[in-house]
Amino acid sequence: MSQPWDYIAKLVCIGDSDTGKSSLTIRLCEGRFSPSHDVTIGVEFGSRIVPVGPPASLELGIEEFSRDAPGSGGDPSPSESATSGLPSPPRKPESSSPQKRMKLSLWDTAGQETYKSITRSYFRGASGALLVFDISRRSTFISCTQWLQDLRLIAEDGIVVILVGNKTDLAGQQSGSNQRQVTQQEAEEWCRMNNIVRYVETSAKSGDGVERAFLEVAERIYRNIEAGKYDLNDRRSGVKGFGASGGGNAGVPKTITLGMDDAMRKGSGWSGGCC
Repeated sequence: MSQPWDYIAKLVCIGDSDTGKSSLTIRLCEGRFSPSHDVTIGVEFGSRIVPVGPPASLELGIEEFSRDAPGSGGDPSPSESATSGLPSPPRKPESSSPQKRMKLSLWDTAGQETYKSITRSYFRGASGALLVFDISRRSTFISCTQWLQDLRLIAEDGIVVILVGNKTDLAGQQSGSNQRQVTQQEAEEWCRMNNIVRYVETSAKSGDGVERAFLEVAERIYRNIEAGKYDLNDRRSGVKGFGASGGGNAGVPKTITLGMDDAMRKGSGWSGGCC
């Protein structure tokens, strides 16, 4: 039997309370949306196995980007666009490169001030982060600056971060009235100013953009692995290879795990449909 995954990576979802972090995690891991969800106390956990690298990344469109971005973790320089491409690993003949799989260990953190001392401890050892705000509440967007500062203070250098504007279902025709308070242009400009590699808009309710957001992080982590930026035997890197010392699942609770059937179309390529 082949190994279930090639790499495991720790991701954290951070941002203010009620921005939809838990709903995004549930949508990715269980494929459903719950209109009511208890407030997260401390952290909640889920996991999902996703394809990384070709051929799946070809359908994701990531292989179209060709140049490595300067800075640690694949982050672009402040002058680069927030929608700039991913660094490209050395290309290999597709016939000799079986599809790689990455298990995302997802830590959904509480957004309330009360739990900050707890949730911030989970920033350590994370290789990726989704910084989430609610596009219908400007205050949650303003808070992103402090969340990012805290993350970069505690997490390892080179952590892959993308900005996620959630609840697009509240904007435009979907909601019947446009409740958007933060424009895409504002969010992308914030990314440029804060050296964030990508801005993605999502709706946990409809599922739009959700898988894309997580795959953006996973693919960048994979590119960093290919570039040799992680010590896969060092727990602080937030990434492990299958069978690495210390065990890829060490210290990780066994909860929800979806298989590759949800991420692959008949064993090849990414099924898409998220955005």
